[in-house]
Amino acid sequence: MRIVDLGLMPYKEAEALQVATLDEVLAGAEQTLFLVEHPKVITLGRQGGQENLHVGAAHLASLGIELAQTARGGNITCHFPGQLVAYPIFRVEKRKGGIRKFFSDMEEAVIRTTAHFGVATTRREGFPGVWTSADLASAGLASPEAGTRKICSMGIGVRRGITYHGLALNVGPDVSLFELITLCGIAGAAPTSLTREAGRAIAMKEVKDVLASEFRTHFAHPPLA
Repeated sequence: MRIVDLGLMPYKEAEALQVATLDEVLAGAEQTLFLVEHPKVITLGRQGGQENLHVGAAHLASLGIELAQTARGGNITCHFPGQLVAYPIFRVEKRKGGIRKFFSDMEEAVIRTTAHFGVATTRREGFPGVWTSADLASAGLASPEAGTRKICSMGIGVRRGITYHGLALNVGPDVSLFELITLCGIAGAAPTSLTREAGRAIAMKEVKDVLASEFRTHFAHPPLA
């Protein structure tokens, strides 16, 4: 597995790089994990999202925020500096468990990453991504409702058996961009971040290192069906 830190890169530029790399992996190149932060952008998935955008495109433009339609699954989300985005360009067609196991392993990589920083998180059946455990346990919720906090969103695309797009883990304290949307189209879901949950500053570089290590653990040598 090749892991590439792209630093801060515009969303569309990173998307084009994913597509080009997907073609390379399809031709036999090494699987690649891109780690990146994006300037402020709101993205819409294949399942829609425009209905969950609280402001118009003109207002976004006036704030210097990009609006992008994507080929990933899921609804609406946003990216910004201080959020770690991971794009796995991986072969999934022959991977044991297929897309369901791939998603579960991505969630597990994030859950173990947050645990490294003392933040307990969990997955929720039917709601891809990672949520704070304390909220869900104390509320006894069967599904995300008012009061639950989401720390990581996920949505992928698959082209000819190769994945692209991926996950977005909130690291820094500022998650205010989410105020412009209904997070992932889930009413009542609120954003949070590693820094907020840990109650201390957490360096992006350290989070990148831990997440990269977890991806190596779960994806470097995936068993074949």
